Amino acid sequence: MLSCRSLLSRAIKKKKKSKNKNKKSASRKHESPPHQLQELEDVEDEDTEEGFSLKSSARSHSHGVQPLGNFFCNPGSINSRNTGLGSLQLLSDELVLDVLGFLDATHLGVLATVSKSFCVFTNHEPLWRNLVLDNLKGEFLFNGLWKSTYIAACYPSFDVENIGVFGCLRIRDFYSDYLFQSWLCANLEMKPEWLGRDNIIRKKGISVEEFVLNFEEPNKPVLLEGCLDSWVALEKWDRDYLVNVSGNVQFSVGPVEMRLEDYFRYSDQVKEERPLYLFDPKFAQKVPILGSEFEVPVYFREDLFSVLGNERPDYRWVIIGPAGSGSSFHIDPNSTSAWNAVIKGSKKWVLFPPDVVPPGVHPSPDGAEVACPVSIIEWFMNFYGATKNWKKRPIECICKAGEVIFVPNGWWHLVINLEESIAITQNYVSRRNLLNVLDFLKRPNASTLVSGTRDRVNLHDKFKNAIETSFPGTIDQLMQKAEEKKAEEKKPSFWDSVTDSKVGAFKFSF
Repeated sequence: MLSCRSLLSRAIKKKKKSKNKNKKSASRKHESPPHQLQELEDVEDEDTEEGFSLKSSARSHSHGVQPLGNFFCNPGSINSRNTGLGSLQLLSDELVLDVLGFLDATHLGVLATVSKSFCVFTNHEPLWRNLVLDNLKGEFLFNGLWKSTYIAACYPSFDVENIGVFGCLRIRDFYSDYLFQSWLCANLEMKPEWLGRDNIIRKKGISVEEFVLNFEEPNKPVLLEGCLDSWVALEKWDRDYLVNVSGNVQFSVGPVEMRLEDYFRYSDQVKEERPLYLFDPKFAQKVPILGSEFEVPVYFREDLFSVLGNERPDYRWVIIGPAGSGSSFHIDPNSTSAWNAVIKGSKKWVLFPPDVVPPGVHPSPDGAEVACPVSIIEWFMNFYGATKNWKKRPIECICKAGEVIFVPNGWWHLVINLEESIAITQNYVSRRNLLNVLDFLKRPNASTLVSGTRDRVNLHDKFKNAIETSFPGTIDQLMQKAEEKKAEEKKPSFWDSVTDSKVGAFKFSF
């Protein structure tokens, strides 16, 4: 939150200087634009100096909320956040919003008339987003704001053209770090310094043996070029084509199902902290032609989960999202490895090895839950800078159309789309990773960790039995090889033995 305070407090100082400078030359009529727009102009100017920039549409969606630092920089100001909440001012902003999340649209509308403070809280867009997704499912046409989308769908006769965020009410004295940061994260462009580091190994045209030896066995990421040159999808998959071949088929978008045409309407207009992401595991069954227009790159064709047939966990997805959408830090399910191929657009990747937990990320001891920043931009704002001085710096890259990234099992990774992107990803199990997956599936809390399948409890036994039937002796061979490798690692090296003998000889001669 400190970054928001310092950012805006500097903007306030600049604003005061600017006012004094222009006071004589400007007529009173044009001296001060509406308060919240003036704030945004100052923020944008200051952000540019600091390496930040706001998206071009930021002003039109401004809610007028300011960070708490502005309140401290203006002696004598009153925070309507507190006065308008009354006794509820003791609650944190997050808790106030959690309570309001239990209300329906009518009660939110009524409560908005009580005070400016309640007006701000009840118009918080994520509240209305939840109402739309919970009540309308995927049957809605997004029109720029979740509140007006809900009203237009539920009350068609109501004129929502000029509803805005707060209607005609101007909010000038509401200070909240939490609400301001939510808006800021939704409207910040990626800083150039967040995109500059590219330290992943890139390879083109390597053999499968080289990939296995240098990357899959040592469990190291790599970016592969030229793997998709034969894909029909690389040439054909754009908006118009996908909408045309999909028709009325609905795809998984967060908690709902939507038609592609409706999703693109949403993605064209959305400006929010966590845009909905199209992430569908059944796309090839829903639209078979899509499944025929790509093929698994040669490096990833050993896929042992295939022995389960129709009972295998979800393993491949088509991914579509606007700029700013993506996935916050996570480890891929079931201890699998993965590949991710970009067909259109580009993605920024940040990866940490299994033994390094990313800053700001707090996994539970059993690995069942992971607490991390609300949004990807929030992580970049508040935690990315800390990694510059780490000895184990993250692996980073920008993966562009036609490129594939290999994500080894157990690696933490974050992905953000830098522009509208279309990609395919697949999780897989090879012999190099089979024992890890089996160990994962038999953990005591496997029923809470395993994902992508209805039968979480019995997946280990089903998978192990299927492997032993299809590839007799494979598990035993891999276990023996693993034991030999472990013993070799514990064995003293030649130089260790030489050093020990020298020390002993020295003591003896004395």
